[in-house]
Amino acid sequence: MNPEKDFAPLTPGIVRALNDKLYEKRKVAALEIEKLVREFVSQNSTAQIKHVIQILSQEFALSQHPHSRKGGLIGLAACSIALGKDSGLYLKELIEPVLTCFNDSDSRLRYYACEALYNIVKVARGSVLPHFNVLFDGLSKLAADPDPNVKSGSELLDRLLKDIVTESNKFDLVGFIPLLRERIYSNNQYARQFIISWILVLESVPDINLLDYLPEILDGLFQILGDNSKEIRKMCEVALGEFLKEIKKNPSSVKFAEMANILVIHCQASDDLIQLTAMCWMREFIQLAGRVMLPYSSGILTAVLPCLSYDDRKKSIKEVANVCNQSLMKLVTPEDDENEVKQPTAAPQADTDHDEPLSKQEMASGDCLDVSNNSSFSSTGVFMPI
Repeated sequence: MNPEKDFAPLTPGIVRALNDKLYEKRKVAALEIEKLVREFVSQNSTAQIKHVIQILSQEFALSQHPHSRKGGLIGLAACSIALGKDSGLYLKELIEPVLTCFNDSDSRLRYYACEALYNIVKVARGSVLPHFNVLFDGLSKLAADPDPNVKSGSELLDRLLKDIVTESNKFDLVGFIPLLRERIYSNNQYARQFIISWILVLESVPDINLLDYLPEILDGLFQILGDNSKEIRKMCEVALGEFLKEIKKNPSSVKFAEMANILVIHCQASDDLIQLTAMCWMREFIQLAGRVMLPYSSGILTAVLPCLSYDDRKKSIKEVANVCNQSLMKLVTPEDDENEVKQPTAAPQADTDHDEPLSKQEMASGDCLDVSNNSSFSSTGVFMPI
C-alpha cells in the first residue's frame, strides 16, 4: 500500500492503525471510523459515506496485504454500525468485499470476515434478505471449513440469519429454490447438515410454503438420507417426516404426480432406511392421491413386487410394500382392464396391518444467540480476536 496515497476522509492515523498487525490497534481505528461515519450520517452526506466504504473495500478489504484486509473488514463493520438502520442503503457495497474474504487462504482472514459480516447483518436485520442467496452461498462453503474457529464463527452468523428469516415475512422463497436445489446434492457432510438445518427452519415458518417446491428437492433429500452420519440421517428423517405430515394435512395442494417417479427410484434403493422411507411415502401417495397414481403403476409394481418376497430381516419393508400393492390393486376398475392391453397387474397378497409411519425424533434445539442491542462497535464482542 502506498503510504503517500490520499485516503481522505480517513486520517493518516486511521490508515496506519488499520494496517497494524495488532487487533487492538485496528479496533481503535474502527472506533474512529464509526465516529466519522456518524458525522456524515448527521450531515446527510451520502457521497462521503460511499467514499469511505469504497476506500475500505478497494484499498483495504481487497488489498494484497493480510493486515490491510483485516483492517478493511473491521472498518466495514464499523461503518455498518454507524449507519444503523440506514445501512440497508449500502448493503451491496458492505457485503461483497466481506464475502470475497470468505475465500481467503488465511483462516484468520476468514474468521474476521465472519465477524465483520455478523456485525453487518446484526445491524441491518431484515434489510439483508434481498441479499440472502449470496449470504447463504458463502455460509454453505464455510460450513465445511477445516478451521474450527472459522466454523464456529460461521455458525454464529448462520444462527443470526435464521433468526432474521424466521421473524420476517419478506423471504423470497421462489428466488432461493434454485440455489437450494443445486446445493442439496452436495456430498460434504457439513454442507449437508447445513442444508437440512435450513430446510427444517423454513418448514417451521408458517408464512413459507416449502411444500409447493418439494418436487424440486425430494430426490436430494432421499440422497442425504443415505449419509454415513447418524446425526444427518436423523435430521433428514425429521425433515421428511414433517413434509409427510404436511402432505397428509393438505393433500389437495400436493403435486403427487411430479414426485411419483422419484419415489419409484428410491423404493428400489439398496439402503434399507431409504427404501423403507420411500415405500412409506409411496403407501401414503397411493392412498391420498388415488387414481392419480395409476399412470405410474408399472414403475410402482417394478419397485414393490420384489419386496413381497423379502424375509424377516426386511419385514418392515415387506409389510409396507404389501399395503402399497393392495392399495394399488383397489384403484383398478373393470373399465381399466377393458381399456388397457397387456398392462402389468398387481399380484394379490394377503392384507396386512397398515404399517405405521416412520418414527421421528424432535431435534434438540440449541441455545439462542444472545445478541446485544448496544449499537456501539466497542460492545460487539461475540467474536474473540485470534
